[in-house]
Amino acid sequence: MTGKSDKVLNLGTFFFLYIAQSIPVSFFSTAIQVMMRQADYSLSSIALLQIVKLPWILKFAWSPYVDRHCLTVRDYKRTILTSETVYALLILLVGMLRLESDLYLIAVLVFLSLTASATQDIATDALATLSFKKHDKSIVNSMQTMGSFGGTLVGSGVLLVLLHSYGWQTVVPFLSVFVLLALIPLLCNRRITISPKKPTERARPADFVYFFTQRSIWRQIGFLILYYAGITGTLSMLRPWLVDLGYSIKEVGFMSMLGTGAAFAISFPIGLLVRRIGRHRARLSFACFTFCTLLYFLLLSWTHPTTVALCTGYVLLWCSYSMSSVVVYTTAMDCVRPGREGTDFTVQTVITHGSSMLTVLLCGKVGDLLGFRGLFAFVVFLAGCSVAYILYFFREPKTPVEVTNERTNS
Repeated sequence: MTGKSDKVLNLGTFFFLYIAQSIPVSFFSTAIQVMMRQADYSLSSIALLQIVKLPWILKFAWSPYVDRHCLTVRDYKRTILTSETVYALLILLVGMLRLESDLYLIAVLVFLSLTASATQDIATDALATLSFKKHDKSIVNSMQTMGSFGGTLVGSGVLLVLLHSYGWQTVVPFLSVFVLLALIPLLCNRRITISPKKPTERARPADFVYFFTQRSIWRQIGFLILYYAGITGTLSMLRPWLVDLGYSIKEVGFMSMLGTGAAFAISFPIGLLVRRIGRHRARLSFACFTFCTLLYFLLLSWTHPTTVALCTGYVLLWCSYSMSSVVVYTTAMDCVRPGREGTDFTVQTVITHGSSMLTVLLCGKVGDLLGFRGLFAFVVFLAGCSVAYILYFFREPKTPVEVTNERTNS
């Protein structure tokens, strides 16, 4: 195999690993959310559903153990295969229950399954960081984004439509089978290589704390907190808004498919664009695009929007999410320390997930108090804060941490 063929094979392997993570969680969050709204749950109650994603917030606590245990490609593969198998079995158990009568038990099992999925994610992110040099990190992160949005396209779109036709106990077991099938490329791929870890670079249990002691890391942390805020706040309340506007679960599923399909389609070109124009210009340009997109939704809230206008908004919003994801993941990989790749990348993704979760809960309260119009005004404000933050704190193309890691990885 040539180096180029190896790269293509490795990119495909990571794509399937990331899509296997995304499909079940997207399906569960979307299906349960829509059904709760149809049963007249409040927006605040629906927002509380985000608590089942808590393992993705807390995974920093066990990420150093994954880094410490995984020294070779074989170690990473074993960790990924084990956690993904547990993930599939828990999903299968969920499929044996009835949503109407076993909602709380289903929530517990989904919580446990996401714990297994989060462990897989730690190992996968670390292996991806080690397998690609700096020049190609935006490309592997476009695979991560494609996997995420491809999973969302299937989980919150295609499967939502199938749920309407075939029911919970038919669709959910199918998910567990798919999760196992997505492991086949990893099992067959013998071309993934990483540099041997030095004994002095092995992670320690408290390494997630030491991450915050790095010089100039705090402006990256502020960036991670703000960059997704407006997008996730809008996405969390968009489906309930569509239900209130009179759209059925099937129509909501179609719009989700349209938006996530657009995000999936542009993810790879976005990765190439980031590699071409650089992290700094991409970070600012995509933040401005997000601000304009959320302003569009605020304008829609003053009218009775047509289906075409809503579909356009869905496409713009998911494209904003795709752009933001590539930039966030790529800059996060630039800020990892040798031997602590999984820990440092996990800490940064946990910051984004944690801030997103808090934003969703806050947006639920704002929506209940001020309605959807007030909600959209609030997310526009958050997006404006993100643009202002980047203009103030990222006047230079690279942070000191990024410069140091560039020299290390070159």
